[in-house]
Amino acid sequence: MNGLLNAKAAVVNRPPRSQLILEALAHELETKPGQRITTAGLARAVGVSEAALYRHFPSKAKMFEGLIVFIEDSVFSLINKILEEPASPAQHCEKILGMVLGFAEKNPGMTRIMLGDALIGENERLRLRISQFYDRIETQLKQILREGKLSGALSGDIRVQVVVNMLMAVVEGRLNQFVRSGFTRSPMDKWSEQWQMLAACSLLSTS
Repeated sequence: MNGLLNAKAAVVNRPPRSQLILEALAHELETKPGQRITTAGLARAVGVSEAALYRHFPSKAKMFEGLIVFIEDSVFSLINKILEEPASPAQHCEKILGMVLGFAEKNPGMTRIMLGDALIGENERLRLRISQFYDRIETQLKQILREGKLSGALSGDIRVQVVVNMLMAVVEGRLNQFVRSGFTRSPMDKWSEQWQMLAACSLLSTS
């Protein structure tokens, strides 16, 4: 009887098949860097037929879109939490960028999506969505710095557009290094030291 109850509990607690498919896709992206993921290979990884995949997602683009939604929801919910904490504009920027790097480190396969590497040859709409993902982060950073200038928390000499573009370029460069190294070079390596240099040359440092 207990065995039957345990079996029923296991079925109840089992993640939805759609979630298992997305987890398998993220794993394939992590373990097969540089390779194009096919629905046939993904079906083998999940242990189902290709027809079963398409019962949950009408296309591979929808599978990638499911991971993009997860990335967006995770990153922007964390940004909102960071902004709720009392901190200086520079500290908010540091925490947001560090969070993006930390998220990538914990989700190597999804980093390939964040860079568009895994989306080559896929629906152009997906690449546009990733571009918008970075635009949203950039817009948030600009707002933080502009409000910092208005409040007097930051120097009025700060060139917001130039500074934010540089910060985003550094972060995206670190993500590229992470993927290019086969996920062996941590995007967080020496980030604290680099941030101090970035803050100083951008007039964000309060020291």
